[in-house]
Amino acid sequence: MPLTRPHRAVAVAATALVLLTACGTAGDDQAETEPRTGNWRSVLDDARGQTVRWYMYGGDDALNQFVSGVLTDRLAAYDVSVEQVRITDTVDAVNKVLAEKQAGRDTGGSVDLVWVNGENFATGKQADLWFCGYDRELPNAGHVDFDDPAVTHDFGVPVEGCESVWQQASSALVYDSAALTAADVESVASLFAWAERNPGRFTYPAPPDFTGSMAVRTFLYDEVGGPATLDGLEVAEDAYAPAARALWRRLNDLEPSLWRGGDTYPTSQSDVERLYAGGEIDAFLTYGPGAVGRQVADGVFPDSTRETVLDVGNIANNSFVAIPYNSEHKAGAMVLANELLDPATQLALFEATGAYPAIDLETVPSGLRRAFDAVDLGPWVLDLDQLTADTRPELAAAYITRIEADWTRSVLQR
Repeated sequence: MPLTRPHRAVAVAATALVLLTACGTAGDDQAETEPRTGNWRSVLDDARGQTVRWYMYGGDDALNQFVSGVLTDRLAAYDVSVEQVRITDTVDAVNKVLAEKQAGRDTGGSVDLVWVNGENFATGKQADLWFCGYDRELPNAGHVDFDDPAVTHDFGVPVEGCESVWQQASSALVYDSAALTAADVESVASLFAWAERNPGRFTYPAPPDFTGSMAVRTFLYDEVGGPATLDGLEVAEDAYAPAARALWRRLNDLEPSLWRGGDTYPTSQSDVERLYAGGEIDAFLTYGPGAVGRQVADGVFPDSTRETVLDVGNIANNSFVAIPYNSEHKAGAMVLANELLDPATQLALFEATGAYPAIDLETVPSGLRRAFDAVDLGPWVLDLDQLTADTRPELAAAYITRIEADWTRSVLQR
């Protein structure tokens, strides 16, 4: 449902947190139920018969089918089941675990695994909500490049064994080449100029939607010349504040050229994609460029759809799964996290959803590597080399929270 004036407000996914006791201090009874992370045979034994309740974004039909099909079948070999709990915002799962901790429910928790984003991972880490110390113990961790900062840090926050990578996300601009030329999509400035000449044909979802937040960060990178001056775990006011003020002016100036004159912002990326599929807009930013080919092939998006990376570069990150400290089925969750890193599973995920692999393909057996290389997402999709030629890192979680709050106050509620 769109956000419309005069009630232009977004429920910011931020919860006031109280620093809570560490997850390892819940008592001897809890310690006795913890899986022995260094003994995989023991983990497999403990996991038998368990059903892993995986809280994850449920708006991607292809991903939902992958979970209920390929992943479910592969986990059955270990007598492990997965119950996909579909949510629209990761904060819902994190708040559920936090509420259980505040209520003293340190065992038998209702959430076993979370597809977590960097912002909410940081929130949970601060509150000691995560089970840690297993990521490098997973047998398939040998396929993960632990020298990659995008693996060891999540939005600037050290992972420290408290989550496991499972797919790679990169941003791109999706556009209808029948409506925009290559010159129109060279830069943020040329895109905005096109939008001003063609009012109503471009928009982005309102932060804190994950992709909407990325769109605003992309515009901020363009304003400040990249993320280099915005490094560190805390907000550097001297660099951020003047760039943000200039950006809010720029986005306010753009508003009349947006879909519905900027009076309404879509609340989700799914809403934006429906607008594009319905011919109401001609361009949008995405975190899932690999999935675009399927949408075209299925006749949802026009055949004239193309992708590009603006000259500011594209923002890239890895997606992770995290196990809550009080999960009832930690062993099963570890088996699921390990299965997600299996090269054959990663290939099936790539083929089914267009989600780019999170593993180091140099470690993959030659036959599977050829299969990865042979995946054809269609002429509408950038290949991985094009997509990653000019990537930009994510900002620290503190920046994300600040940017979303400032955008809400300075743009949405203006």
